[in-house]
Amino acid sequence: LTRFERPLKSCIEKDYMAEESLVSIVLDSLWVAAQFLPRPFETKYAWARRLKYIDPDKAYRTLNHLEKRGMVKVEKRGENNFVVLTSKGELAVLLKKASIKKEKKWDGKWRLIIFDIPEDVKHKRREFRILLKRNGFIKLQASVYASPYSLNREAIAYLQKSGLMAYIRILKVEEMDNDVDLKKKFKLASLT
Repeated sequence: LTRFERPLKSCIEKDYMAEESLVSIVLDSLWVAAQFLPRPFETKYAWARRLKYIDPDKAYRTLNHLEKRGMVKVEKRGENNFVVLTSKGELAVLLKKASIKKEKKWDGKWRLIIFDIPEDVKHKRREFRILLKRNGFIKLQASVYASPYSLNREAIAYLQKSGLMAYIRILKVEEMDNDVDLKKKFKLASLT
């Protein structure tokens, strides 16, 4: 098994926010599926007790929803069924994981992201803007965003895997004129 494969028995126990529902469903489905596998040193009786609270209808509805969206596929191997994350699902997982961990000390340099993503992939452009906002970037102009902190590895991996990196430039700027308002927005005035 790869790290993206899990047995079919899974369910979702949370309600999802509208804008992140698809990505949340994928990640939570995989996490919940792992929760229903036997744990190390757990007796079969304790495991059965945990499983009696699973709603099978909800699990299959969730799985069908993910399968229709092309996020997962179900493969039969021998007598067992496995849920396999597709490349579209992997992209969704990378997008969800791409949240920044703020560095404790600002290095005095701004990170600017400039992009020109074509109209035929405007859904990816929208996802990219959500990614930037989730990572604390502020819009300076139509396709220019700024932050004192850089994107993390998961965000860069998402951009490379989705093919968006060809339309994006990431700059590290040492000096910017009139950045007082940006420093206030990021609460950096006391750090410089």
